[in-house]
Amino acid sequence: MKLEQLLNGVEIVKSTADPALEVGALRYDSREVEAGDVFVAITGFATDGHKYIAKAAELGAAAVICEREPEIDIPYVMVQSSRRALAQMGAAYFGHPAQEMTMIGITGTNGKTTTTYLIKAILEAQGHKVGLIGTNQNMIGEEILPTERTTPESFELHKLFRTMKDAGCTHVIMEVSSHSLALDRVYGIPFAVGAFTNLTQDHLDFHITMDNYRDAKAILFRHSAVGVMNMDDEAGRVIESEKACPFVTYAVNRDADLRAQNVQLHAAGIEFDCICEGKTIPVHLGIPGQFTVYNALTALSCAKALGIPLEDAVNTLKTAHGVKGRVEVVPTGTDYTVLIDYAHSPDGMENVLSAVQGFTKGRVIGVFGCGGDRDRTKRPIMGAVGARLSDYCIVTSDNPRTEQPEAIIEDILEGMKDTTTPYDVIVNRPQAIWHALDIAQPGDTIVLMGKGHETYQEINHVKHHLDEREVVAEYFAKKA
Repeated sequence: MKLEQLLNGVEIVKSTADPALEVGALRYDSREVEAGDVFVAITGFATDGHKYIAKAAELGAAAVICEREPEIDIPYVMVQSSRRALAQMGAAYFGHPAQEMTMIGITGTNGKTTTTYLIKAILEAQGHKVGLIGTNQNMIGEEILPTERTTPESFELHKLFRTMKDAGCTHVIMEVSSHSLALDRVYGIPFAVGAFTNLTQDHLDFHITMDNYRDAKAILFRHSAVGVMNMDDEAGRVIESEKACPFVTYAVNRDADLRAQNVQLHAAGIEFDCICEGKTIPVHLGIPGQFTVYNALTALSCAKALGIPLEDAVNTLKTAHGVKGRVEVVPTGTDYTVLIDYAHSPDGMENVLSAVQGFTKGRVIGVFGCGGDRDRTKRPIMGAVGARLSDYCIVTSDNPRTEQPEAIIEDILEGMKDTTTPYDVIVNRPQAIWHALDIAQPGDTIVLMGKGHETYQEINHVKHHLDEREVVAEYFAKKA
């Protein structure tokens, strides 16, 4: 493919490169450059790609895409934003596959993963082949692909779209992170529907303020033909008021296009009446918790925005099931319950612990920590939430990354200074889980929070294998 074809639509400031240059491949990691490739110098979290232009040239780069003139003699194209250029060029490189499918994007702090699976089920019940991109995994129909981050870098994203289209996918449902929106990873993707779940404190290490965090989420709706909005959420109401696109709204406590009434929460799931356009449709979904009501409303609103009859979507939800690492029951054969949940923010913890309190006959034993190299301000808040909504807490390590686990725990304990809830501190996470199992009594529920679907613990840039399901199984194997 010629360079000028890849650059179609890219805002160019200056160019010394031959437009007719045949491009081998697009690279944004200088270590992967081969002869004839074009290197895109983007600014990352830890370093600046412009520092590696010379290295890319040594390896045979034919030209570079950059935001400032290179310090060496190499053909270049200077652009306003190399990140945005990478997204546009990636789409062109793979033949604009997103334009050939119906794209649905879900953003928000909590609920994205479960909601994408619910929408996938609804679309598949309509006879569509669906691609899914998210935190847990990427999928093409039932085929599972590995994933590293919630939203991949733009070039990988368009490569994945091409794979999905070639495999026969008609629709793609994806989680859209605030990072991907702020960093232009999803720039130019034509979303048929964009949906917002909620906004609670998270990622302030990156966004700094909640307003910045909200504004990053709002970018999705500038790229969406129709938006789906939670009107019970204050940030959602702000985004909807900007009218970046037409909206289908949903709520429990306010007037909206879809509204839940007569909500009933059970240990085995939820029930409510969905009020829409004067009709009342009973909804049943076998996933417990008040947050499940909102996830269901988001999925049903997306179905409405896509023109799927609401009755059909509701019928699909009757048989839909939960997602790995989201209020996941670990089989133990005991008279107490063990749950694994990905809750890693104050609101996420509040959601799952409140749901568990609703059906637990004994004590709620909360096991949790906080991730390192992330928003420190949420740590004491999570400690306070854990102490308030658990009957017994075990504070442990999550993914400490490059921080000392003990220092992270000290931050958590700041929020637990005045609690009367008994708690233990056990830094080693498997030992903390075993301790919870040791003290569990009939009727108790142990909630392992923070890891969810993850099967590793990240320490000093190394991912060590840690699957909490295996930790629980090993405990009972030792007891046998």
